Amino acid sequence: MAGRSLFISADLGKIEMAQEIVFIAFGSNAGDRQELCDRAVALMNLLPRSCVTGVSSYYESEPIDPQGILGATWFYNGVVRLETSLSAQRLLDILQETERALGRDEDNRRGPRTMDFDIVFFGQHVIEQPGLTIPHPRLHQRRFVLEPLVELDPDWIHPVFHRSVKELLASLADTSQVNKLDVIPGSKYGPRPACSGPSA
Repeated sequence: MAGRSLFISADLGKIEMAQEIVFIAFGSNAGDRQELCDRAVALMNLLPRSCVTGVSSYYESEPIDPQGILGATWFYNGVVRLETSLSAQRLLDILQETERALGRDEDNRRGPRTMDFDIVFFGQHVIEQPGLTIPHPRLHQRRFVLEPLVELDPDWIHPVFHRSVKELLASLADTSQVNKLDVIPGSKYGPRPACSGPSA
C-alpha cells in the first residue's frame, strides 16, 4: 500500500509498522454533540498501537451544505493528533466501526451525523486507493478543519501543496462561521488512559 513504512523489530523478529504522526478530524451535528465528541476523544485514547499526543479545542461551525442534506444544526468539530503503528487502512476500518458504535446512520451517510471521522494527514504520506485518500482532498478548503489543525501544529506541512497548515488557513477563501468553544475537550470522561503498548 502506498504510504506504508515498515521496520524489522530486533526483539520480536517480525515486520511491524513504523510510528506515524496522524491527524484525525471529527465532527457531530446530531444528538448531544459535546457528549459525542467527548466519547470520540475517549475512544481515540483506546486505539491499539497508538498514543494520543494532542486534542484541539472544540469548534462550532455552520454546515457547508449547498444541497441542504446535512440539516440545520451546526457541527461540533475538532482534531486529534496521535502516533500510531496501525496502517492507514486499518485505522480507517476502526474509525468507521467507531462511527457506527456512536450511532452513525449508514443508510444516510451524507445526512446529519452523530459522528464523522476523517484521516486528514498520515505522516507525510500521499495515499490514493479505493475509499481512502490522504491527505484529505478538501482539507485546504475547510476552515473547520484548518483552525483546529493550526491550534495543534501550525507548522505541519501539507505533503502535496508543500505549505504549512498555518499558511493554508491564512490564504483560505472559506467565509463560513467557525467559533471556538469554551469547553474542555473530553472533560466528561476524565484523564486519558496510558497509551497502549506495541503488543496491543
